Amino acid sequence: MNILLAEKLSKTYGDKNLFEDLTFGIEKGQKIALIARNGTGKSTILNIIGGKEMPDSGQIVLRNDIRVSYLQQDPEFDPESSVLDLIFSSPNETINIIKQYETCLMEIEKSATHEVPEIFEEVVRKMDHLDAWNYENSIKQILGKFQITDLSQKAKELSGGQKKKISLASALINEADLLILDEPTNHLDIDMIEWLEEFLKKPNLSLLMVTHDRYFLNKVCDEIIELENGQLYRYKGNYEYYLEKKDERLENEKTETDKARSLYKRELDWMRKTPQARTTKSKSRIDSFYDIEEKAFKAQAQGMKSFGVTSERIGNKILEINNLHFSYEHKKIISDFTYTLKKGERIGVVGPNGCGKSTLLKLVSGLLKPSAGKIAKGSTVQFGYYSQDGLQVDESKRLIDILKEHAEFIKLKNGKEISASTFLTYFGFAHTTQWNYFDNLSGGEKRRFHLLLTLSKNPNFLLLDEPTNDFDIETMNTLEDFLLDFDGCALIVSHDRFLLDKVADHIFVFEENGVIKDFYSSYSQYRSIKKRELSQQKKVSTPTSDIAEKTPNREPLIKKRSYKEEQEYNKLEQEIAYLESNSQKLVELLNSGETNSELLVNWSKEYEESQQLIDIKTNRWIELDEIS
Repeated sequence: MNILLAEKLSKTYGDKNLFEDLTFGIEKGQKIALIARNGTGKSTILNIIGGKEMPDSGQIVLRNDIRVSYLQQDPEFDPESSVLDLIFSSPNETINIIKQYETCLMEIEKSATHEVPEIFEEVVRKMDHLDAWNYENSIKQILGKFQITDLSQKAKELSGGQKKKISLASALINEADLLILDEPTNHLDIDMIEWLEEFLKKPNLSLLMVTHDRYFLNKVCDEIIELENGQLYRYKGNYEYYLEKKDERLENEKTETDKARSLYKRELDWMRKTPQARTTKSKSRIDSFYDIEEKAFKAQAQGMKSFGVTSERIGNKILEINNLHFSYEHKKIISDFTYTLKKGERIGVVGPNGCGKSTLLKLVSGLLKPSAGKIAKGSTVQFGYYSQDGLQVDESKRLIDILKEHAEFIKLKNGKEISASTFLTYFGFAHTTQWNYFDNLSGGEKRRFHLLLTLSKNPNFLLLDEPTNDFDIETMNTLEDFLLDFDGCALIVSHDRFLLDKVADHIFVFEENGVIKDFYSSYSQYRSIKKRELSQQKKVSTPTSDIAEKTPNREPLIKKRSYKEEQEYNKLEQEIAYLESNSQKLVELLNSGETNSELLVNWSKEYEESQQLIDIKTNRWIELDEIS
């Protein structure tokens, strides 16, 4: 059943034609992702569907009984509105009564005598009448997941990340039939993202979203629409299917383009030899020639081939972190952290929002001083620091001029140099865009320019703080290729699991009380281990008597493990524990400073084999654990 139809949409800004005559529909329960490069109109399409902008032509046809919630990329609020007003802004009767109930609770809490407002009893009666208590519990769960606790706080006191979470929570609370989400995972930590994945899988929920998070996209969406060169391409499947089918499409287009270029050369020779006085027949051929020319040189947004930028030589001493402590007032952020970085290491940094990931990068860069301990930087280390604070530049200048102030030419690993203009093209800035003023760029384009400016300075140690926010998928692939080819060291704070799995050699994980643990594994392997540990803790902490009390007279609904499966389950626990202990010993050996290359290769190989076995056995353990 079609719930929305976008029909022949067109939009132009100034002399830039974003798209023309776009048509697509959304079916009930369908979950669609819209993919395109930054600045090509993704957010504009969502704004038109969400009623925030009008198209130059075309229309949105929405079924009458459909409720729509829209999460904008950069939500704007009345600065004097409270968090309570922002979240409970729906005309829905049940949500309004829950808002009144929460307001009463806030008044009771603020009152010195905890006096109950006169209206409270009436509000409770209405809650009963509307059967709103389960709904209220669901809302509390959503607010809790996004760490929204102070409902009295004013919008003017909120950070950009807090505003995004509040706007997302409001969109989810409304229980809309159609959710429109623009970069919903920005400013969320990985636990929040994984919870949101499960929430959006509800079968009756229809979804249209823009996201650069490829794991998120792959798990949630069943169709992908790609906007490229002003045209829409539809792929009925998840992200993996999209990659496969897009590759086939590009191969077909390449074949057609090669044929067109061959024909173009022949026609070009004919054009040059044709006399000025042309017959009707020759004029028809001339018109055909221009069609062939356009097809032969049609721009493909595939980017340039990957190439490596040289980094300054880095010495044997890179960075030593010794017994590092850092606190803000009475809050412990980092507690007794020690690590010595080695050449070429790429380390992911993960943990919940506010735990201190950005603080670690600021300490390493020297922007902050430790409360105790020491960070010793090698004399040859040159940092390239990409921060969340954004780029501080003269916004009235053109992109090409800003880049040339830092580097007229960028040195490549092969010894050659490329111009600033070519480097901009590599990161998706076409020649026409390069002469644009910085102030005219979209949010994603500004962040992309910030990144390339950081990389253009030939650093040998990259500090990247959430480099993927607001990036399109093509830029993400460019960044990953760059990092894989980068000779220096890198500390990468990111909530993008795909990027971490692809480029990080191992990860620093922020845990409670400022403890940072080093895991020599991919992020996905780490999460698999943590889920298994959590499952074990739940089994220990849930007494059998409690379970029996909750289901006194019911037949067991869950299949029991057979004797053989029970034996295998217990054996797997022992084997995994041994493998993890052995892996830790190998990590210590790899960090010991041993210079014998043969030993290091053997240890590294043994470590990789051990990790593979842990993955296999952990997955089997989880299967058996779910049987219980």
